[in-house]
Amino acid sequence: MSKLVTVKDLLVQEIKDLFSAENQLTHALPKMAEGASDPELKKGFENHLKETEVQMERLEKVAELLDASPRGKACEAMKGLVKEGEEALKEDADPDLKDLALIIAAQKVEHYEIAGYGGARALAEAMQMNKVVELLQATLDEEGKTDQKLTEIASRILAGTKKSAD
Repeated sequence: MSKLVTVKDLLVQEIKDLFSAENQLTHALPKMAEGASDPELKKGFENHLKETEVQMERLEKVAELLDASPRGKACEAMKGLVKEGEEALKEDADPDLKDLALIIAAQKVEHYEIAGYGGARALAEAMQMNKVVELLQATLDEEGKTDQKLTEIASRILAGTKKSAD
């Protein structure tokens, strides 16, 4: 663990954490897409993989602006969240229920990322690093839209399962 002396030190640490989180996600999303039954959910995971790759490029730009490397830290929280997603993939359940379990696991990831990007953006704002703020905000907006889309898919699946239960 590195010593934190300045706000910039903390921001760099957060960028490294987010980069590790996004990198882990690039390995998990294809598995989640493969395990999803709902075509819209499958496509959503595939699209988010492409988005995640762009987000990693943004984090590399942010690190460059901070004169740092985005590498060198393992995001332990994402390891746990990915493990939960793997457990959802192994569920012996009706396809709709399995998809709902995948959505819940994915939303936990999105909420973690929203918190991380929001915190990093606040640090960059405090340092008046406008370009860094802009890059982090772009990703924050995407993560929010992904979370909203997952909620919409879950609502649709739930409406269908409710009708079949009646």
